[in-house]
Amino acid sequence: MAGSVYKSSVSRKSFNLLNFIILFTFTFLCVYPLYYIFIVSISSPAGVARGFYLFPTGVSFVTYEMLFRRDDLLNAFFISVMRTVIGTTITVFCSAFIAYLVTKEEMFFRKFVYRFMIVSMYLHAGLIPWFITMRAYGLQNNFFVYIIPGAVNAFFLILVKTYIESLPASLEESAAMDGASFMKIFLAIILPLSKPIIATIAVFAAVGQWNAWMDNFFLVHDRNLRTIQLVLYNYMDEATRIAASMRQMGGGGAADAGRMMAITAVNVRMAATIVTVVPIILVYPYMQKHFVKGIMLGAIKG
Repeated sequence: MAGSVYKSSVSRKSFNLLNFIILFTFTFLCVYPLYYIFIVSISSPAGVARGFYLFPTGVSFVTYEMLFRRDDLLNAFFISVMRTVIGTTITVFCSAFIAYLVTKEEMFFRKFVYRFMIVSMYLHAGLIPWFITMRAYGLQNNFFVYIIPGAVNAFFLILVKTYIESLPASLEESAAMDGASFMKIFLAIILPLSKPIIATIAVFAAVGQWNAWMDNFFLVHDRNLRTIQLVLYNYMDEATRIAASMRQMGGGGAADAGRMMAITAVNVRMAATIVTVVPIILVYPYMQKHFVKGIMLGAIKG
């Protein structure tokens, strides 16, 4: 009896150890590429040429310092933040409101409207019709080109509609009996109770808005409306020229000039990548709890 208990204990510890090794390896493989980009961005060109794997060499943040001195990066960062905040807010509200509408039986043609939006997930006219449509609406060189086309998302509509249908109908009936209007019920009851799924689609929408660049590339030629993703694309394409211009932007001292001479195209590419990626990564820790809960609850009904 004691022998079987001992064997069971050893087996369990071995299994836990194996699980730990597998999960640690998987986590390391996920995190290491971003970590490597960061240590390359702060390392000296000589150290990068020699090669390293875990620790930076010749640590210097001069590349980041010079990047943030560039007006185009700061302006693009501001435009991307505004696009992400405003676009995410409008997308979440509009998608949630329409999802609530199509759950109401008194809405005319609600099934047709819902299915018509779902069909849009599978059919896409292509780049040229999209470009012509956006230009016809006057959205070329317009900040609203980042906001209006994505105001309603069919995938978000499915998630929110499924979640709302899982809420007790008695809550709405009670509020209606107390004289609450349609909008009052939506804003005061439905939205607060739908916080998990709202947080879920907010994460999806924010990541999509932050990473989007194609609409900027094709429709916006005003330098003041460029997003950080397009600026990053230009940095990647012109890293050598930008590194040379940074070396010419240094101050007057010999030490400062020496630091500027250390900037290379590789440092510029890696630093620009970190500047672009880190802000949206910081969103996840604050939204993770609601995100997981929303995905689970939103999948109750099909």
